[in-house]
Amino acid sequence: MKKILVICGPTATGKTTLGFKLAKKLNGEIVSSDSRQVYKHMDIGTGKEWNSDVKIWGYDLAEPTEDFSVSEYFKQIKIVITDIWNRNKLPILIGGTGLYIKSLIDGIATVDIPKNSSLRGSLEKMSIEEMFDKLAVLDSSKAASMNSSDKKNSRRLTRAIEVAVWNIENSTQKKVVEKRENILDKDVNVLMIGLLADQNILFKNIKNRVEKRMNEGFIDEVEMLLQMGVSWKNQSMNSLGYKESEAFFKYGLTYEEFIEEWERSEMKYVKRQLTWFKKETYHNGEKRINWFDITDKDFSKKVENLVEKWYSSIIYAKKN
Repeated sequence: MKKILVICGPTATGKTTLGFKLAKKLNGEIVSSDSRQVYKHMDIGTGKEWNSDVKIWGYDLAEPTEDFSVSEYFKQIKIVITDIWNRNKLPILIGGTGLYIKSLIDGIATVDIPKNSSLRGSLEKMSIEEMFDKLAVLDSSKAASMNSSDKKNSRRLTRAIEVAVWNIENSTQKKVVEKRENILDKDVNVLMIGLLADQNILFKNIKNRVEKRMNEGFIDEVEMLLQMGVSWKNQSMNSLGYKESEAFFKYGLTYEEFIEEWERSEMKYVKRQLTWFKKETYHNGEKRINWFDITDKDFSKKVENLVEKWYSSIIYAKKN
């Protein structure tokens, strides 16, 4: 039986560290599910981690000047996971980008709807308010379902409008909604582990991590990207840390102000992640994310026990 282990949850909870530990025990390979780590040359700010004993996939999938969608992630990572299975290893999905994980585990109805370049060109000239009003006219249900963050996110509004226009033009909306290609079938068993902590702990972890990344040369990394021709308008530069650095480079934001703004943005992101994964805890009426508090001194051992029990039961079932 095919298996997938998922380690998810908000940023700064040690997901990758735990993943490396489990991968060594269970003959696994890591698959990053982080929308920031897909870009080449953006290593420090996105917190890419490496381990000489464990293979990790999902890093460096696109140039920082390119747009990269969940659709492209799905296509590339589906091939990766199939290859891991074919080599009789365990794929371990790790990350805080819930949409990436969902595309693989559940499927997303709109994942195959293509980009509309001409439409995107016209939308770039609109304000956020104008884009939201346009979406409300095209798909009032989608507009009503958006949270306050989504309503202010030009990239998400663009994609929502793109999908709405595609549905209208193709008159196959019902088929699109029903089509949810994913990597799973009846022979795949998934275990989902979620890591969390009190927000004060997460804030402390974020402050330490931002300080670490600055000491590792984050500012030099941003300068290198700009010298390579990467624009502040590129999707990659909307990543946390990078987008806050624009004001530092261009508008005289002080070093301390930049750090504070980065930390605030990270905490806002944590809240959005918690909201997302809370909704994903239950699926079809059944609990599927097993949550562990990282401040529990025995949490790592508890996770290992659960994972090893799950893994062993599948191996036993396969032999019998």
